[in-house]
Amino acid sequence: MKYFFSFLLVVCFANAPRAQDEARPIHVEVTGHGEPLLFIPGFTVPGDIWNPLVEQLASDYECHVVTLAGFGGQAPIEFPWLPKVNDALEDYIQEFDVKGVTVIGHSLGGTIATWLASRADSRVSQIVLVDALPAAGALMIPDYDPDNLVYESPYNDQQLARDDADFEQLATNMAQMMCVDQDARQEVKDWIIEADRKTYVYGYTDYLKLDLREDLKRISVPVSIFAADQPFGREMVVKNYKDQYANLQDYDLIIAENSAHFIMLDQPEWFGEQIRAVLSSR
Repeated sequence: MKYFFSFLLVVCFANAPRAQDEARPIHVEVTGHGEPLLFIPGFTVPGDIWNPLVEQLASDYECHVVTLAGFGGQAPIEFPWLPKVNDALEDYIQEFDVKGVTVIGHSLGGTIATWLASRADSRVSQIVLVDALPAAGALMIPDYDPDNLVYESPYNDQQLARDDADFEQLATNMAQMMCVDQDARQEVKDWIIEADRKTYVYGYTDYLKLDLREDLKRISVPVSIFAADQPFGREMVVKNYKDQYANLQDYDLIIAENSAHFIMLDQPEWFGEQIRAVLSSR
């Protein structure tokens, strides 16, 4: 029955009218059968990034792969972007006729997974966070205050006004920081360039405003965190994660060596082995 429900979801998503499709905060593809896994990608990244891992897991798990509005060729939605994405994901999980779902999230996707697990009456049974922080803005911005981050700002106006060549250079620089693997850098660069520009600018404001450090106190499910050791080194990475997750009662921190932010692209074989080990340990 659960497999039929998954098949029905795919059919409905594939045949929904285009006008309705454009208004949807999330787009989900379902494959496999077994216990449900929900995969949430990072900022600007399509759900396709999870395909190699899903191919390994689909024989034992029902894999629900998300692409967020404005990314991966999906139509943008009205703002505020991230609150609508979060609510849509929470509603989607509530539809599962099971005791719990494991959520695997990368970067922003991991931050969203943390939010989902902290909610009252959550159906999340475990979260796996891949290079994700509960308050990325607090690490990046001196004197961090979420209330000071607004859509209408000189910085956002500058990002929106960048011409194609300037924005491509920005994407190139970012990809070099976030990947060790050369081929992966090109892929990440392309995802950034292809993203809806307003979603890229205003959605990132939403992301930086999100501070879940107090919400961590409400999480009681198992948590596994993968953290990349590049480009800042293991010692700094461990310190940053311990500081950010100080309010989380218990978690496993797994360091990915010789990897930058996109661990699944820099160390795919190791990453697949580690994910299977985490899932089988439940």
